Amino acid sequence: MKKTILSLALVLSLMACKKETPVDYALFSAKIENLDAKEVTLVKSDQSFSKKIVIESNGTFTDTIKTPPGLYLFTVGKNRTNVYLDTGSAINITVNAKNFNKSFDVSGKGAETTNYILYKNKMISERKGKGMDVYTLEEGNFKSKFKEINQTLNAKLDTAKGIPPAFKALEKRNLNYEYLNELERYAGGYHRQWAKKRGYKPSEGFLAELKGVDLDNGVDFQFSSAYKEMVNRYYNKQIYALSRADTIEYGLQAITVYATIPNQTIKNELIFKKAEYDLYQTIDFEKFYELFINASTNEENNAKITKIYNELKKVNKGQPSPKFIDYKKHSGGTLSLDDLKGTYIYIDVWATWCVPCIKEIPDLKRIEKAYHGKNISFLSISVDNSKDYDKWKKMVVDKNLGGIQVIADNAFDSQFILDYIIKSIPRFILIDPNGVIVTQNAPKPSDPKLIDLFNELHI
Repeated sequence: MKKTILSLALVLSLMACKKETPVDYALFSAKIENLDAKEVTLVKSDQSFSKKIVIESNGTFTDTIKTPPGLYLFTVGKNRTNVYLDTGSAINITVNAKNFNKSFDVSGKGAETTNYILYKNKMISERKGKGMDVYTLEEGNFKSKFKEINQTLNAKLDTAKGIPPAFKALEKRNLNYEYLNELERYAGGYHRQWAKKRGYKPSEGFLAELKGVDLDNGVDFQFSSAYKEMVNRYYNKQIYALSRADTIEYGLQAITVYATIPNQTIKNELIFKKAEYDLYQTIDFEKFYELFINASTNEENNAKITKIYNELKKVNKGQPSPKFIDYKKHSGGTLSLDDLKGTYIYIDVWATWCVPCIKEIPDLKRIEKAYHGKNISFLSISVDNSKDYDKWKKMVVDKNLGGIQVIADNAFDSQFILDYIIKSIPRFILIDPNGVIVTQNAPKPSDPKLIDLFNELHI
């Protein structure tokens, strides 16, 4: 009896040892032929995960992905496609990098969703046809075509086996967004442009199906690129209306609108993307930062923007200007910033390839002439690369540029340019006679506010 009990206990113990740990990852493997690159990239659609995967010498890789389920953008060289990974799935891809779309094949546990995506992409490409010709169709034919695409994909989704219910629910909504987004594209300018109908306006009722669409869904925003485009379009209209009112500085217009977005997920993404680019070139960057930091709840994004803000404070009004030494002058010799101390210095940072820079030249020459002999120097700093040195020399002559013309010692990587955090040009800076910054984002020559500033300073 004791032996029986002991044997049973031993069996139960062994069974307990064999109890499997729940799988919390997806297996992702591939065999890629004719790929020159040594790695591929996998990025989740909501940007919460990004990984570079090293490929073995035989073109294979196997990796465990611990952040499913979801859509991932799989990039192979210059090609890319979406794959779907779910917890417990194990999918394998075979593809020839030189014939990517036709050779792409996916198999294994959980491959059904990715195969649906491949079917969808191929079907839409075939139905839409080449280029932008589909947008030349008349309203009725255009709407019928995209309704047919929508119905065909819904039917495919309904009959497909092995696709997770969560994906189906999201994709059902996405198919509707894709249809509605095409209607908005068509009505918003695509038909006018591609059908060459300058006076086209959508007929009454063409966009009726968009009425009541909820543009405040963070889950759909992360899943559906069509929905994201619709949301962006909606807020861009508000930004445009605000810009027409002309009561808020350009750099603050978008951030002011984005700060009011009700959904925090949508707000965090849009406000960060705008801040990452526009904070550098906003005059009232302190107000900009205040709006951003009070609206954003993403700590990682907040840290990035705060770092930019702190850098900008170093070149804010009242701070000593960064300096440069021995920049080559067009007229010969070299120039250091301190050589101009004792006068106001209006600096134009430009390049020969910069169209907006060149558009400012006539106004810059006009202002230089008007202020000739006054207590101000006009300094133009080219950030052309060294290979374009002769091009810079020639353009100064050809356009009869005035003021003091110099070229930075290392284009955009010149220390003076880095110190002023100049990411785009033209950029205008005003420094006082003591070498102190008046503004690191001065009005451009074509802006009447520049003369107002000069008058305020009694130049």
